[in-house]
Amino acid sequence: MEFSGLQKTSLLDYPDKVASVLFTPGCNLHCAYCHNWEIATNPQPPFLQEATVLEILERRKKYIDAIVITGGEPCIHKELPKFLVKLKGQGFFVKIDTNGFYPEVLEECLNHVDYIALDIKTCLEKYSQLGGQDTSNLQKSIELLKMGKTPYEFRTTIVPEIVTLQDIEQIGKLSEGSKAHALQQFISENAPEAHYQKLQRYTPEIIKEFADKLSRYTEKVILRI
Repeated sequence: MEFSGLQKTSLLDYPDKVASVLFTPGCNLHCAYCHNWEIATNPQPPFLQEATVLEILERRKKYIDAIVITGGEPCIHKELPKFLVKLKGQGFFVKIDTNGFYPEVLEECLNHVDYIALDIKTCLEKYSQLGGQDTSNLQKSIELLKMGKTPYEFRTTIVPEIVTLQDIEQIGKLSEGSKAHALQQFISENAPEAHYQKLQRYTPEIIKEFADKLSRYTEKVILRI
């Protein structure tokens, strides 16, 4: 595999663990507010090669507990499951961030990860605004996690216009019965489109309303605001 970048230390990306974060290039969606849009839509070399990454991580074992693989979208890379085996062989906890559009690859990964965060970005009807015309694979991935044994969370970034209180109702029904669902604040500064850079973020009070509605459908609502 090739990677667009490596963040050596993160205290935020893996719950209760110190992690390094790997960024994979490319994505199937085109979210106009994506804070990693450079590597998602137009990844440029030089790329980090797999062997180099494994060497760096081996040297960092005394400092970190876990590896988070995010993107872009990691599951567009069919070699991902084999790479996960190598990470587990080094003794790391492993987490994947995914948009859920590749359930077959995700299923291959389940035996080699310790935690999965799956983004439910909005209601199904609005996914066409993000480049997701067919959401059937997303729905398969959601059910795959709900029925499986791998610890997971669903998460939704609260982007004004993309996520409304009415949308939260539909998102909750989509993920109904889930173990945990995180709501996280929208970061506007690095959005690729000027419109989203200027959007006024939801206040914590409004997000609390979203959380109250979502709590009807999930065992635990996590707020990252």
